[in-house]
Amino acid sequence: MSTRRARGDWQTPAGLARAVLAKVIDRRRPPRTILETTCGEGSFLVAAAELAPRARLLGWDLDPRYVRKARRALAGSGATVTAADFFTVPWEAALADLAEPILVAGNPPWVTSAELGALRSANAPVKRNEAGLRGLDAITGKSNFDVSEWMIVRLLEALRGRDATLAVLCKAAVARKVIETAARRDLPLAPGGLWRIDARSHFDAAVDAVLFVARTKRAECTTWPVHAALEAPEPEAALAMVEGALVADARAYARTRSLAGVCAPEWRSGLKHDCARVMELTRSPPGASGPWRNGLGEVVDVEAVVVHPLLKSSDIANRRSAPQRAVIVPQRALREDTARLKRLAPKAFRYLTRHRALLDARQSAIYRGQPPFAIFGIGPYSFAPWKVAISGLYKRAVFTLVGPHEGRPVVLDDTCYFLAFDDAAAAEHAAEVLGSELAHDFLRGRIFWDNKRPITKAILQSLDLTALSLALASRAALDAP
Repeated sequence: MSTRRARGDWQTPAGLARAVLAKVIDRRRPPRTILETTCGEGSFLVAAAELAPRARLLGWDLDPRYVRKARRALAGSGATVTAADFFTVPWEAALADLAEPILVAGNPPWVTSAELGALRSANAPVKRNEAGLRGLDAITGKSNFDVSEWMIVRLLEALRGRDATLAVLCKAAVARKVIETAARRDLPLAPGGLWRIDARSHFDAAVDAVLFVARTKRAECTTWPVHAALEAPEPEAALAMVEGALVADARAYARTRSLAGVCAPEWRSGLKHDCARVMELTRSPPGASGPWRNGLGEVVDVEAVVVHPLLKSSDIANRRSAPQRAVIVPQRALREDTARLKRLAPKAFRYLTRHRALLDARQSAIYRGQPPFAIFGIGPYSFAPWKVAISGLYKRAVFTLVGPHEGRPVVLDDTCYFLAFDDAAAAEHAAEVLGSELAHDFLRGRIFWDNKRPITKAILQSLDLTALSLALASRAALDAP
């Protein structure tokens, strides 16, 4: 097991620590206590000793080797560095007698509870499903959480009623979850802001990271400015708590509130099979006349009735509407008995049975208790001839019109969302209005582009297609000569 991974251990470069503290320390009212609860080698405390020489400096870390390094680096500063496990420290007592104002700075571990479980690490808090997730949401990972989120919230609880500022490096998604959690738990939290950090250059980590600054007091202002970089003088957007939920861009959200509602038709997810080697096919050699081959390199001869042209996220995001691959679709509806294939498509049934070991080895719990070869995200909508689709993975809102291919309805994979239409004109109209600047403004106010899967069904479903069409028609009428 990697100790670094298990502890989410990404040491902060000295230059970055100094730049962070230079931004947050108020020279007119400097902190009297500066603490770092997971101090590592002590880069924040070393910078604090220079920038706030009169402040009392306190550090804690789980690793005795880091504690020794930090003590050496801080020799002569009067700092106290203690070896301790964050999850067992009684923080209310530890912070009780500290002089105010207090500055809590640092870089808590960048690791999730799921990653810790996979690494069998004991360095984690007790899990609680505080969001009340049930069923598929809990099974498919929505109950997973970042350990740094838990730690930051724990410190906010311990600092309730204190004059303190929090300035930590964390994932952008963690900062947002902390804001939402504080609102849900009624923890006093005044906006400071978020400044984007280049995690690739500083930590060699492919994550969207920020400096998250907040103050432990109540404030009427609920907007959080978001800056493109530490040096950016003006924010590029502002997060806001609106009716108990956090929105991505307060102004764009306000401009498009009239478009919020329920979309009709309903947005659907593409099909999920989790076994591309068996289920997905390509022509070999490429071309309409070549035989099908699977991901195992085998020639596949199955009935055309169960083979459908397939588009994936990369196709949709790049507006490729001509499929280059196909997928075997053994069901027409969720939980349909696949034994019907013995009669309707015997060659496909024998092929899937021959590869049943691979299909039965699919890890997701959603396949438990389902018929053999079961898939998900399947229904009458999957076979509609016309669709307007969008990728849920790509960090741009590209809507692609998808029509039949070689007389067959095209199906989409589970990383895509789509609207299904029987009529080409209706699909073309939906694609046109969804591609408008007004629709993009609506999405801009609600999508957090740094999320792993930024576009969700919930966001798409909240855009009323009828209201959008009427708003665009009204604008066109006003602009007409």
